Amino acid sequence: MSIISEFKAFAVKGNVVDMAVGIIIGAAFGKIVSSFVGDVVMPPLGMLIGGVDFSDLAIVLKAAEGDVAAVTVGYGKFIQTILDFLIVAFAIFMGVKVINKLKREEEAAPAAPAPPSKEQELLSEIRDLLKAQQSKD
Repeated sequence: MSIISEFKAFAVKGNVVDMAVGIIIGAAFGKIVSSFVGDVVMPPLGMLIGGVDFSDLAIVLKAAEGDVAAVTVGYGKFIQTILDFLIVAFAIFMGVKVINKLKREEEAAPAAPAPPSKEQELLSEIRDLLKAQQSKD
């Protein structure tokens, strides 16, 4: 098998296509979550902790001189990223928890018994005929 045909067989497998779709949807969902965290959650949280804007927190290692920009360690952006992650992780956890609860309820619901197949009906008839024949003897 040539490498091109082997790659083609790999690339068109259902799992690869499903994964690609999931990544694309995940990236789009990530933008929604980032907007939610940055525009909805963080302003009230910043207000609650005294109006601190985490993204502006930094340590200046070397001050700006003329056209040369200052060298800073932007730990505030790091704190903001950690908070974003925690909020996103919690939101995903709650979503998965709801989905799992719905699945458990669905599994707990009694399922109607499946009607017997043609083979089962035929075997039942044979069994009944054999019992009837044995009772005559």
